[in-house]
Amino acid sequence: MLKDFLIEAKKSTYANEKVKKVASTRADSKDYEYQKGNYLYHDTYFGGTNFIGEEVVYIDNKAYWAMNYHGVTIDETLGEDAMDKALRPALMQVGNDEIIPVRGPQKFVNGEYTYTFVVKGDLNLFYGVETIYKNGVKVYELKCSGGLIK
Repeated sequence: MLKDFLIEAKKSTYANEKVKKVASTRADSKDYEYQKGNYLYHDTYFGGTNFIGEEVVYIDNKAYWAMNYHGVTIDETLGEDAMDKALRPALMQVGNDEIIPVRGPQKFVNGEYTYTFVVKGDLNLFYGVETIYKNGVKVYELKCSGGLIK
């Protein structure tokens, strides 16, 4: 059930440009939430073109799964809006291939942007690297890790 919930939650929060943020939980944070039954997903991050954040899944109000991430826009000519337009469509593809649904697919091409995601492990314990190329030149990289909370 965690896998299916993560796919649904991710497509219903940041990745979906039509979804609005919720009230910040910490000073200067940007937050999204999604709830279904006794499952609650919360994503909070800081920054824009260089950012750090955390996603947590709660079951019955107890932290069950989490992921930390840190992303950097390498091409400083690209602002947050440009990176959102490159990243969000890729993240909406979560669950469309065989890799674990913690970011996007292994590869997604959208115009001049190519998104790749390499991840090792499973939902219990994983780490991964997400990269965006513009016309073949790397412009962004994110590293993430996470797993079950015990």
